[in-house]
Amino acid sequence: MITDASPRRSPLKFFILTFVLSIPFWLIGPTAEQKLPLPFNLPVGALVLVCPMIAALILVYMENGSDGVKQLLKRSLDYKRIKGKIWYVPIFFLMPGIIVMEYGLMKLIGISVPNFQFPILMLPAFFVLFFIGAIGEEMGWTGYATDPLQDRWTALEAGLILGTVWAIWHVTPFVQAQYTPIWVLWKSASTVILRVLIVWLYNNTGKSVFAATAFHAMANVSELVLFPIYGSYYDPTVAFIITAVTAAIVVFLWGPETLARFRYARKAA
Repeated sequence: MITDASPRRSPLKFFILTFVLSIPFWLIGPTAEQKLPLPFNLPVGALVLVCPMIAALILVYMENGSDGVKQLLKRSLDYKRIKGKIWYVPIFFLMPGIIVMEYGLMKLIGISVPNFQFPILMLPAFFVLFFIGAIGEEMGWTGYATDPLQDRWTALEAGLILGTVWAIWHVTPFVQAQYTPIWVLWKSASTVILRVLIVWLYNNTGKSVFAATAFHAMANVSELVLFPIYGSYYDPTVAFIITAVTAAIVVFLWGPETLARFRYARKAA
């Protein structure tokens, strides 16, 4: 398997360091009088998003020095790795599509939800905001940890492992945002599945961290901006069902081993 990982990289060290660095943000979160000055429900503890990047940069410096740090930083904008431009379609439109399906399913089963109302002129600004935030996460989760996990397990297993750690890491901000335990449970399950989709895109775009970051940003834009009233009607249970079905189709078509061998690709003569 083609990999960008250094043989010295340790996902376990990365996970531990990320959680340790996150503790101050989690401690500040409950004491803050106000949430972040944004129209959606994000606690101050959400600023923890910088910790995966910091953890990755610390470890890369210890492993490969300043050259390794420069290389990792450059990968946040490595869009040139995306040779098949068709992959920009799922990068930018898969999550909005999932949100539309969630909205339609909620309407179909009788859940009360208002009509779509979103600030279309503000969407580029929101995307840039979330893209910057996603860099802080994906430089670590994708740029540092994904390849060494895939070197040991299948792509699907790596996605599930990484997704589980990612979901656990999100629990504290979810709780600080005062979501119910059931909401947190289903949102965590959806987060695990979302990571599988990120690994799928990463493996099919020349191992592009930019692709993972842009998809991550679009996931946040879709949930917190496109969904009615800045995501206040977002239902993680319905979202999990649709995301899980989407991931199951991806695994069937591209295979759990690499998530990159399309079942119906034309074979060379």
